[in-house]
Amino acid sequence: MPDTALTISASNPRLLRPRTLQLYADVVAFVSGFLTYQWVRIAALPEVRWFSFEDTLVVSTVVCVYWICVFWLGGLYKDQYVQSPFDEFFKVIRQTFFGSAVFFIFIYLSSSPNYQKSPRFIFALYWVLLCGFVCIGRLTARQTQRSLRERGIIRIPALLICSNSRVHALLDDLKKEKAWGYVVRGIVLIDQTNPMESIRSVPVLGYNTSLPEVLHETNPAEVLVSVDQADHSELLTIVAQAADAGCKVRIVPDMYEIVSGQARTQQMYGSPLIDVNPELMQPWEEFAKRTLDILVSLIILLTGLPVWVLIGIVIKLTSRGPVFYTQPRIGKNGHTYNMIKFRSMYFKQHDEPTWTLHNDPRVTPIGKFIRATHLDEIPQMWNVLRGEMSLVGPRPEQPFYVDKFTEMLPYYRRRLKVRPGITGWWQVKAKSNPESLEEIEQRLRYDFFYIENMSFKLDLEILVRTVFVMLQGHGRA
Repeated sequence: MPDTALTISASNPRLLRPRTLQLYADVVAFVSGFLTYQWVRIAALPEVRWFSFEDTLVVSTVVCVYWICVFWLGGLYKDQYVQSPFDEFFKVIRQTFFGSAVFFIFIYLSSSPNYQKSPRFIFALYWVLLCGFVCIGRLTARQTQRSLRERGIIRIPALLICSNSRVHALLDDLKKEKAWGYVVRGIVLIDQTNPMESIRSVPVLGYNTSLPEVLHETNPAEVLVSVDQADHSELLTIVAQAADAGCKVRIVPDMYEIVSGQARTQQMYGSPLIDVNPELMQPWEEFAKRTLDILVSLIILLTGLPVWVLIGIVIKLTSRGPVFYTQPRIGKNGHTYNMIKFRSMYFKQHDEPTWTLHNDPRVTPIGKFIRATHLDEIPQMWNVLRGEMSLVGPRPEQPFYVDKFTEMLPYYRRRLKVRPGITGWWQVKAKSNPESLEEIEQRLRYDFFYIENMSFKLDLEILVRTVFVMLQGHGRA
């Protein structure tokens, strides 16, 4: 989310951001927990001595750095203005438990016998103290943020997207719940049958057909959606356009959706809202995914270098043209890059954007083999190493097709929120590869499944499945 989206009436806005206040509270909790633990441990184990001032300062610093890294990897430093305290506490309990376990395994293996006399007591003592201090600190930080929102010091710019019949109820809720901190910059109406210039002094900025322009002009931090009947296609379009603008989306659900279990809601001070989070993976998963990309691409490029050179020589000897084929593709957030592949077709300058056909006559004899075994994809490891692609992700498309499908399906650009991949859920699940409009629609379903369920575990599963697909020779020829 852009830093400019949060409005704070203060001389230094960054000091009052949610994640900054969380960090302040955590540092105090880490140091307090460690010092209290030392005091209790010495009282319980008289043979243990207190650290010197210098040692206490060094150890406290190391402890703070360690826990900040653990919490960051666990996704506990985010600018979430309103969050369920129970959700946050469960995350804290989980991260402190596993972090303490790793911490004390290291201490137990490298420390004096005094630590090894009662390891379970030492672990439980430190974990309970740390968890308690962190929870109290974060609750204090949350209450501070809530107070600042109620007093108007922190204001969250919001855009309302509503049906005509629902806009008044949502405005009533926003007026009643000052702790939400929303400042409504305008309203976008779904219904165009009854044009209005303003509702309760809030300007009507347009209709859902002009949403991208309104988002660009108002730059809201969050978008609140309340409609009469949930049109899934319409909601997908709204979510995609809002995510494209870097906004968080919250949807007011129908009571039927709540009681029938169709919607998982987040309680905001007693009011249910569906929270559509544009952050698709936890920080530790993003870190692990990028680390895996770098390691695997380096290993494949270096260890297989003789084979890649041999393939290049064969391509050069069997057909006229360059060894590599480059083509502009659209990457994450709409960035254009040149995708690299081994050339598998007869060379032709100024090719128009076209789909590959089954038994395409343009494919060379060696091209049939490297396409069937997916060896033509190997040079894309360079794109992965550069950060333009990932090992796993939606298939990158040419700019021509991205523009074309975006006109047909506005939520198509949801695919561009993640790095494109060499392999993906579609590649390992599709039984055939006919290039057609029907295939594109089916591919979108697979891509959206992957995006909405992104995890490091799913990436590992797709990579394992890809190996079996390659061994079976199910590539396109």
